[in-house]
Amino acid sequence: MSPASEPFRLFILAGEPSGDRIAADLVRRLRGKTPVTLSGVGGDALAAQGLQTLFDMNELSVMGWADVLPRLPKLLWRARQVARAIVRARPDVAVLVDAQVFSSIVARQVHKAAPDIPVLLCVAPAVWAWKPERAQHLTPRFREVMAVLPFEPAFMRGAGGPPTSYIGHPASAALESRPAVPASGPILLLPGSRDGELRRHLPLMRSVAERLAAHPRVTGFILPTPRRLEQHLRGEVEAWPVKVEVVSGEADKASAFARAVAAVAVTGTVTLELALAGVPMVTTYVADKGQAKRWFKYKVKFASLPNAILDETLVPEILQLEADPAPLAQAIEQLLDAPSASQSQLDGFARIRHLMEAGTETDPQVDPAERVLSHRPS
Repeated sequence: MSPASEPFRLFILAGEPSGDRIAADLVRRLRGKTPVTLSGVGGDALAAQGLQTLFDMNELSVMGWADVLPRLPKLLWRARQVARAIVRARPDVAVLVDAQVFSSIVARQVHKAAPDIPVLLCVAPAVWAWKPERAQHLTPRFREVMAVLPFEPAFMRGAGGPPTSYIGHPASAALESRPAVPASGPILLLPGSRDGELRRHLPLMRSVAERLAAHPRVTGFILPTPRRLEQHLRGEVEAWPVKVEVVSGEADKASAFARAVAAVAVTGTVTLELALAGVPMVTTYVADKGQAKRWFKYKVKFASLPNAILDETLVPEILQLEADPAPLAQAIEQLLDAPSASQSQLDGFARIRHLMEAGTETDPQVDPAERVLSHRPS
């Protein structure tokens, strides 16, 4: 029996909800071309594709040294566990989705023990934001990087990184862009999903909601979140002086996006999702000391994906060391009170959607399943 007639053996790893959705989309695309057997680590989206995860994906969902250091011994142990599982299973291809530091450690160990196993990285590290020299360190560890932002292949080439292709982002197909912003509706509160992000941003979101509750265009507040956090966050917001609806699931999230007049969002993948859905936003991040040090050292130009994709200031970025709701609430009020401000964002979002769906002239969008299958041993 030839390799092409046998089930494609895929090891896949995702470390957080956004990566889990990207990984599940990749599995669906692969199964449209060939039978696939799965092993690896993932969350609800990959579980729906039949993955029995090695351990709870959420153990990897950390951000910033303040969150990483207390968990470092266990994270290193998990990295060894994953690397051993890949070497033992000898998949046709291993795809590590995001979880950049963790994925890099795993790939290094696999490369050392079994360099013939193709290991691919899906979702490029933000070398365009800080420490571009990291790109060169990826080359011996990953056969290919599959980027979800259209400008990343060119940047990786210039920085000496591995071969990089642009595969697009599943949110482009999953989210429909609205033709206009409703006259009134809820504000979306998006504090992140990692433990450290929630700890730093939930109190900030509460204060912002209190300040915006009386605005004539605001009918309430919705907090979309992964299912694993739904009950916890409902308990958190129950004591807030303003009513907040906590929703989970893709259908509820899409409905919330469709009704919203604006969003307050922690910088991350969700800012791209908001742009693709046509939701005006203000972005924010309360950094720990390690993150702030990197921002200043590498002179990060943009923190939010809409601005990075267009290389211009389209959406406000309010980055803080100490949480202060005043500038955040003021920026949202300006967005609500000036229709031209919302329209300017919508015009920019249309340009983002075009780039996300087509790619660039030098790096057009390619099929991620084809890229993965191209590394299948002959």
